[in-house]
Amino acid sequence: MPATSNCMMARLPRLYLPDQPLHVIQRGNNRDLIFAADADYQFYLRCLHEAANMHALTVHAYVLMTNHVHLLVTPATESSLSKTLQSIGRRYVQYFNFTYQRTGTLWEGRYKSTLIDSERYLLTCMRYIEMNPVRAEMVAHPGDYSWSSYRGNGQGNADGLIVPHELYQSLGRTDEERQSAYRQLFRAQVAKADVEAIRNATNKGWVLGDSRFGAKVAALAERRAMPLPRGRPKREVAD
Repeated sequence: MPATSNCMMARLPRLYLPDQPLHVIQRGNNRDLIFAADADYQFYLRCLHEAANMHALTVHAYVLMTNHVHLLVTPATESSLSKTLQSIGRRYVQYFNFTYQRTGTLWEGRYKSTLIDSERYLLTCMRYIEMNPVRAEMVAHPGDYSWSSYRGNGQGNADGLIVPHELYQSLGRTDEERQSAYRQLFRAQVAKADVEAIRNATNKGWVLGDSRFGAKVAALAERRAMPLPRGRPKREVAD
């Protein structure tokens, strides 16, 4: 039988490369709250820490907003991220539904992710994540927000969840030098073009990087990694 017009297109497989970081977003269903009290944030972070350790997922940066979560992670295996989020989903949804006497789903479908060209975008993506509460006008400075990795990356507060990426480590010879250099990055806003690039790549599942990085990922993943150029190519006219 011919395909009907309402057939769903197959989802693209998620992009993965060994030791390549990913930016991840998971939203509450219908943009509803997923955190309502300090205890909720604390329990989620505990779930994330335990699941990440179990499934070999390294966390470099995070922010927990009231209705969504941003993570910057490096998975050791192709299933590290999915298994981590599945584990959190089971534990946290059960906790949240019991605590607030509710039923049903908490998350908005599948999580979204983008593979990052770390040389170009890793530190920018860290800033993008940790500046979320400032862009949302919840706080004046990222250090004023309790539920992100900024206090660990930028101020040296103990945070057993985060593991510094090698590019963060290259910011200085000591912890103090690295934290100081990292804080200096926050003196400027993340460029609007970078904000849009991060959002578009993550929401659509493309890579976050230039065309050379996209071509490399596409060859290894055996699928397109970046959107096609806008407009149709011109047809050749026979002589």
